[in-house]
Amino acid sequence: MATMHDVAQRAGVSIATVSHVLNKTRPVSDATADRVRTAVTELGYRRNAIARTLAGGRSQTIGLVVSGLTNTYFAPLLHAIERRAAEADYILVLIDTHDEPHMERRAVESLLARNVDGIIAAPTVGFPDMSWPLIEKERTPLALLDRGSDRDSDQVKPENVASVRALATHLIGHGYRRFAVVRGLPGLDSSSERFDAAMAVLAEAGIAPDPGYVVDGESSTEVTEERLGALLASGRPRPDVILSLNNAMTIGALGAVRRAGLRVPHDVAFGSYDDFEWADLFEPGLTAIAQDVARMGRETVELLLARIADPHRATERHVVDATLHVRTSCGCPPAPRASTPT
Repeated sequence: MATMHDVAQRAGVSIATVSHVLNKTRPVSDATADRVRTAVTELGYRRNAIARTLAGGRSQTIGLVVSGLTNTYFAPLLHAIERRAAEADYILVLIDTHDEPHMERRAVESLLARNVDGIIAAPTVGFPDMSWPLIEKERTPLALLDRGSDRDSDQVKPENVASVRALATHLIGHGYRRFAVVRGLPGLDSSSERFDAAMAVLAEAGIAPDPGYVVDGESSTEVTEERLGALLASGRPRPDVILSLNNAMTIGALGAVRRAGLRVPHDVAFGSYDDFEWADLFEPGLTAIAQDVARMGRETVELLLARIADPHRATERHVVDATLHVRTSCGCPPAPRASTPT
């Protein structure tokens, strides 16, 4: 098996130079770096990550702790995180918490035991009390993603207030007064920010939603379908519009509408927070708020890498703009199609 000494001899450089090239710990000229990389390829040299970590170096791994990997929201997000991490020569160790605080704690314990260089987490409700103390004790670099926290840590999250206000205002503009609002998991800042923004716009318009039309979807497809389905089957006046505040609940809400034999937007209009890449391919197209998940993923990795490089830097909190895409589920007519040249 080739050693670092073998690589140094083949490239005509010192062992220290080989280490700087491989670990990116000091600038090396392009010509020298090319010789080292060529030697690595020709000799089939592989770095011993375990030995490097035991020697006090970095493991070149980042822990990623998220919930609901089956949620379509996470696919482009994970892609963006993995690509940016790979560019920095890091690999991901991915763990799904299923939004359960005790599983998040186990995930954090497991990652810390593996000496990850940093952790990216979409925190659960129990994060402040269960997982934060572990990370703080080990002084492990941390960046929070998607959901914020009052803890002093780097964070990247979507804009939740202005975008929901824009969506609710648009729906009111159609003349809808009876809103069914599906809100997310209690205790998460994303849930409260979106719900409070929607309620504020309704209040400003003189609309006081009946509490019976507020559906606790708990950020779950199944729970939303069951509870919204029960409302639609209750015999109460049908809502004019359903406002769903995340994409997992949107799937459940649309399932409940279909099961009730209703059509969107003919029988009930629909708007949601979180877009889908297929949202404008179906009839009706979904009026939805789209997050820039690729940007969120990249910025989170950037913040974590900066924290790894300088543990004492000031923390940063980034809010990434979201965009309202108006289609036809809200009751708007279809956009005119571009004419085809003849």
